[in-house]
Amino acid sequence: MIPLNKPFLPPQHEYQDYMNDIWQRNWLTNHGPLVKEFEEKVSEYLGSEKMVFTANGTTALQIAIKSLDLKGEIITTPYSYVATTSSIVWENCTPVFVDIDETTLNIDPEKIESAITGRTSAIIATHVYGNPCDVESIQKIAVKHNLKVIYDAAHCFGTRYKGEAIYNWGDISIASFHATKPFHTVEGGGLFTHDKELKKKMRYMMNFGHDGPYHFQGVGINGKNSELHAAMGLCNLKYADEIFDKRKKLSEIYDNKLNELPVQRPEVTENTIYNYAYYPVLFESENAMKSAAGYLSSKGIETRNYFKPSLNQLPYVDKAHVPVSESVANRVLCLPLYFDLTEEMIDIVTGSLEKSMLEYQ
Repeated sequence: MIPLNKPFLPPQHEYQDYMNDIWQRNWLTNHGPLVKEFEEKVSEYLGSEKMVFTANGTTALQIAIKSLDLKGEIITTPYSYVATTSSIVWENCTPVFVDIDETTLNIDPEKIESAITGRTSAIIATHVYGNPCDVESIQKIAVKHNLKVIYDAAHCFGTRYKGEAIYNWGDISIASFHATKPFHTVEGGGLFTHDKELKKKMRYMMNFGHDGPYHFQGVGINGKNSELHAAMGLCNLKYADEIFDKRKKLSEIYDNKLNELPVQRPEVTENTIYNYAYYPVLFESENAMKSAAGYLSSKGIETRNYFKPSLNQLPYVDKAHVPVSESVANRVLCLPLYFDLTEEMIDIVTGSLEKSMLEYQ
């Protein structure tokens, strides 16, 4: 069995050292010392504003929408994980879908302006598979039309654009540290913003609105994370560079072995240091993808049709004409990629993929 993903785990004794300290302090949650240390060290590592550590990436996105007081319509991508759209709907806003660029698979800035109406309050764009959006074009549109910008950067830890952490773009960027991500805290998320007052507001909102034990700044939720999750993050942060280097090498091996097969890879945005969060390939047709996925599954190789469905097809949103997104969602397959993957395993995956395509033809 070759799984699609396998979370990186640090040496157990390193995590246990943190557990011993937690047991001695008996401080498990409510913005403890490890949470504070984790927030600081993440920002140091990335070269970003200090992060707000949250329970998960979805909670972070919901807090981002709420903290900006967004109303009405939000322009967004139909090609992302469902949380991008469901968070908009959850916060009583209306997602307006704009189709994606067929090379990067990110939202197409050239199609955004025609979707703006008098009810548009923001743009929420996803850096798909950790690949940066055209952030400059999106920023110009936002400034021109007085719109807020949130980046769903759930896939992006470690990605840099023009020498900077991708989290430095937008009014707010959110991170996910879920166990499926290259860098994780088991469960977790983060909020990044340059606006100090907005950051203060988000900290209140993620802690029930508490301003001291008996005072409240406003409505809030429980979006905090724990000392145990921060400890995992601190352990894993020491190995982040090693993790990204290994994923890059594995992806390059895939590239070489798949070079002759009729599959397409998304193009990484120029001036990007990529984090190799996923290894997606695009087939010529949906049937070709399904045939390959079925064949690999029969050989004990796990793959995933990330991201299906195109989000405009969800039952709780208005339909939209986004043919590129629908086509990509039907033809994409993510192949196994994780720290412990070996070149021998990649040989098995790519050899099986080649056989499946020969049989399909």
